Amino acid sequence: MKKAFFIAFAGMSLLLSACKSEFEKIRSSGDVNRIYTKALEYYDAEEYQKAQSLFELIISSYRGKKEAEDIYFKYAYTYYYLGQYILASYYFKNFSNTYGASDLREEADFMSAYSNYQLSPTFRLDQTYTNQAIDGFQLFVNTYPNSSRVEECNRLIDELRNKLERKAYESAKLYFDLREYQAAIQTFDNVLKDFPDTDNAQQIRYMIIRSAYQLAKNSFVDKQKERYEDAVSRASEFLARFPEGPYTKEVNSIYNQSRESLNKLDNVGYQNPSARAGS
Repeated sequence: MKKAFFIAFAGMSLLLSACKSEFEKIRSSGDVNRIYTKALEYYDAEEYQKAQSLFELIISSYRGKKEAEDIYFKYAYTYYYLGQYILASYYFKNFSNTYGASDLREEADFMSAYSNYQLSPTFRLDQTYTNQAIDGFQLFVNTYPNSSRVEECNRLIDELRNKLERKAYESAKLYFDLREYQAAIQTFDNVLKDFPDTDNAQQIRYMIIRSAYQLAKNSFVDKQKERYEDAVSRASEFLARFPEGPYTKEVNSIYNQSRESLNKLDNVGYQNPSARAGS
């Protein structure tokens, strides 16, 4: 039994060794034409790591020849198929810059942006690649306005911008939860400025009003009048803009409580200005 196992293991080892040695033999042959032919075979067989290794050996040898464009394009795709999206984006963009008149340039520009899209992480993490993908898709739309991919680019831009919006909203919400109400107001305001077409405008404005009210309520007395007035102004604008909705009742309550607080301040004046703790 041990002998049979050894024979089987030896046979498998020889088979694997033969496969490996074939690739190594081609890679070390120095025969550019043979390496090129085998690289294409590996690429078509979806053995992208081997294809990539062989393409790397011959790219410089084919520079200026008709095959160079196809080699470089497939070389960029090997990085994409292997999930190496940073390098894929780089090589697709480099292809576009190198072969500006190529019929493949449009696809390369799209894939450069799409590789960054693949790198875009959850909204909680750094959004550098999200922004790069948005810029890439927007540049594509501007460069190829009649492309069949424009609709897809616009859809992906909307998806990525929604991710950025959520990150911004959650950052503002964190300030609110930490009772950093001034920072919350500023950050929520920035969400509305940066995403003027947001579908969440009503909720964001509601959170601004809650923040403004809490800021006034927890301020030193000498700052309360101005801050309650701001809460009243924001609440009044909200009620005019959204007379009915899930937040109308609470915003109306904040409006009335802020007006009552202002009346009390007007009646008693600014006595004991350090009576309340806050900012």
